[in-house]
Amino acid sequence: MYMDLVTGGAGFIGSHLVDALVNEGKKVKVLDNFSSGRMEFLNHHENNDNVEIINVDLLDFKGVKDAMIGVDFVHHLAANPDIRLGTQVTDTDLKQGTIATYNVLEAMRINEVGTISFASSSAIYGEAKQMPTPENYGPIVPISLYGASKLGSEALISSWVGTFGIRAYIHRFANIVGPRGTHGVIFDFIHKLKADPTRLEVLGDGMQEKSYMSAEDCVQSMLHIIKNINDTISIFNLGTGDTCSVSRISEIVVEESKLSGVSIEYSGGKRGWAGDVPKTYLNVDKLLATGFLPTTNSEEAVRYTASSLIKEIGLN
Repeated sequence: MYMDLVTGGAGFIGSHLVDALVNEGKKVKVLDNFSSGRMEFLNHHENNDNVEIINVDLLDFKGVKDAMIGVDFVHHLAANPDIRLGTQVTDTDLKQGTIATYNVLEAMRINEVGTISFASSSAIYGEAKQMPTPENYGPIVPISLYGASKLGSEALISSWVGTFGIRAYIHRFANIVGPRGTHGVIFDFIHKLKADPTRLEVLGDGMQEKSYMSAEDCVQSMLHIIKNINDTISIFNLGTGDTCSVSRISEIVVEESKLSGVSIEYSGGKRGWAGDVPKTYLNVDKLLATGFLPTTNSEEAVRYTASSLIKEIGLN
């Protein structure tokens, strides 16, 4: 039976992808080291013979190579999900991003697996001078270690396409949000309100503005591209074609919390942290031209996520 492998399949986006593949009747092998992924995100597949979960670190090459046996298609989503962590432990993204991608590709080559779908990021564009930013924008100059690792991974993948003849789908994500979120601005705001329901500190001036997309739309757009595009290498921005500011997100989180009298305070400065890109706005015309339509815009995705995560995390 045809088998899909999902790296990072117990993570936020990965677990949503596993759900979607299972719903399509696919046999799925999940690779995760559970550093940020959670078994609870996959518990509902516990008695499903079509889902195999393997606890392996992508830096363990033998483990990855052995897990790749019998696989037909790789969805490579595993990475360090916390962009800020890379500023403190500077080899985090190199190891968990670029080197992990090399190990996945080499394990594919040895096991003759022909196709990879890769979760890249809008972070590769850095502070793009053209907005909305199209896929052919250049030169690409990332400013975060996370963005650099994603761009390095893209280059490795394209070299595998050119050298070893694999097919590749590269998806440059907007900020993906939704239930099961374990990091990011909405997650952080809820935890801050839980610690102190009277005030909410926003890192930066609140004017940072980004494209947001629901995890469900993200996963469905990836699968839509895979089904409908047959190019040797396909590169797509995934997003909703609009943006939402951090100050607006803080207001939405406070609204959804039902707390009253919350003081929203700003730490000041253009960036939330070193390497933070103050504005990202992806051009998604290429995605829309395939016939895919997101079900929510950025603000709707943020509100749905705030509501879902407040229920998951709890404010009391």
